[in-house]
Amino acid sequence: MDQTHKYDMGVVGNCAYMAYIDKEADVKWLCWPRFDSSFVFGGLLDKEKGGSFKIIPETDSFETSQHYVKNTNILTTEFHLSDGSGFKVTDFAPRFYQYERYYKPLMLVRKLEPTKGIPRVSVQCDPVGNYGKRVPEKQQGSNHVRFLGYDQQMRLTTNIPLSYIMDNTSFVLTGAVYLVLTYGVPLEASLESTVEEFLIKTKRYWRRWVKSTSISAFHQEKMIRSALVLKIHQYEDTGAIIASGTTSLPEHPGSTRNWDYRYCWMRDTYYTLNAFNNIGHFEEMEDYFRYIENVAQKESNHLQPLYSITAEDKLIEKELSHLDGYLGNKPVRVGNDAYTHIQNDVYGQVLVSLLPFYADNRFKNPNRQYTRQKIMDVIDKIEETMDQPDAGLWEFRNKAQRHCYTYLFHWAGASSAEKIADYFGDKSMKLKARNLKKASAERIEACRDPETGVYMQAIGSKDMDASCLQLISMHYLDPNSEAARKHLAGMETELKGSDGLFYRYKHSDDFGKPESTFLVCAFWYIEALACVGRLEEAIKYFEQISSYSNHLGLLSEDVDERNGSQWGNFPQTYSHVGQINAAYRIAKKLDLPNFL
Repeated sequence: MDQTHKYDMGVVGNCAYMAYIDKEADVKWLCWPRFDSSFVFGGLLDKEKGGSFKIIPETDSFETSQHYVKNTNILTTEFHLSDGSGFKVTDFAPRFYQYERYYKPLMLVRKLEPTKGIPRVSVQCDPVGNYGKRVPEKQQGSNHVRFLGYDQQMRLTTNIPLSYIMDNTSFVLTGAVYLVLTYGVPLEASLESTVEEFLIKTKRYWRRWVKSTSISAFHQEKMIRSALVLKIHQYEDTGAIIASGTTSLPEHPGSTRNWDYRYCWMRDTYYTLNAFNNIGHFEEMEDYFRYIENVAQKESNHLQPLYSITAEDKLIEKELSHLDGYLGNKPVRVGNDAYTHIQNDVYGQVLVSLLPFYADNRFKNPNRQYTRQKIMDVIDKIEETMDQPDAGLWEFRNKAQRHCYTYLFHWAGASSAEKIADYFGDKSMKLKARNLKKASAERIEACRDPETGVYMQAIGSKDMDASCLQLISMHYLDPNSEAARKHLAGMETELKGSDGLFYRYKHSDDFGKPESTFLVCAFWYIEALACVGRLEEAIKYFEQISSYSNHLGLLSEDVDERNGSQWGNFPQTYSHVGQINAAYRIAKKLDLPNFL
């Protein structure tokens, strides 16, 4: 595919759900009541069976533009019609603090208002259920439309004449009108005044949240957008943070690498908590820690790579053959078989993630004492799995190896356990952690190619892996050492693409050779550059990699090096976390102050 592909969509959310809205104000994706529920609008995966929620100009000749209201997750889509008239659609998910808690209903609010002249528009609202297999009956109420057949009631409350909604006929837009779609509790209050109040309160909430964020002057606007994106991927009810709100967007056309990412990966815990820490947001860290604690308390002999947003451990993977798939890319998958994999890096990642709650005085909490045995259990699992081959962070389905990345997190986890042992005053824990740190380092060194000085993907492997860049950024290798320089140079020669894009690896896996670069790897590369003092290159590549966003600054999982196309699930928290952490690393090197 020579033409550049971008995800021309914005995302709104309130930490209970997310809605994806394209540049023509069509809701292309919305799952209710949870991130991992069936979609009620899924045009992203099937134009016919996915339903729709569109605002349609009467004329076919128009242009649109789309932007976020500054420092918020409120999205505006503006229409400029060929007859000179125009209108805009403001979409948001209400979120604000009241009655000592956050109000975050399953409610999508759409405000339509003319901007020039008197445009004619129509509204098409046709939700579906059970991944497009069920079409609900529409029933007209006094000032709302009911959609029957869901587990809870779904309503569209509006001050547009209902006949126009039911018949999909156009009407003149002479002033502001409102559409409020709810799942569960409907909107019973006054429509116009309530929506305007919710809009003001939601705008105020997001701007206050941004004001409380610690972000340096280095590309501050990009960092604010990444932080806002990351925030709405947290399911606040449990504290879980999902990898993405979508499923089955292909890593590359025809690759069949179409995965469901609406779950919480333990691996991402370290990177995400690091990002929240870097921007000074401790509430989200503590919520995420609460989720991790619930996972750690499960009766199991090992930690899985991922869990559901409610810490469910069975995520059975199914293919939905009745759906066309994104741009015809099949299969469409729900669930993720990676939950069955052995990925032993998770133990070190949990320990590294927990460290701030024991070593940082800002998190002192006397109730942490009960987790002492759980900490020891995780340390024991590092010892137990030290020489066990695993699927690795890229989740190879038909290959087990003793991965360098796994040993890096054994080493980092043991280093964290040393410090946690000081909190408990536990000498035996500290001694065991030290021994495991040494054992992990020995196995990392076994991954090093003696001729090139490059650390390979696994013991005995000749394949390079971008995850090994983190040997530098996590200070296993001294960034000022010759060993770090050689390792980085070798990785660049093999895996670096144009503009600083980076491949995960280039060898064949279960699905052939990867065709797209993986965006978070590019940000790992940028961090490594900053660490070794190649700061000008780090800044240059940061700006180039950030340019692969869509029109709203949102980043995908993958980028095609040949034409800059976005692929993979979207937006990808991994990519936005990578951008935040890379910017933070550069800002520290530049000695730029953080703004609060």
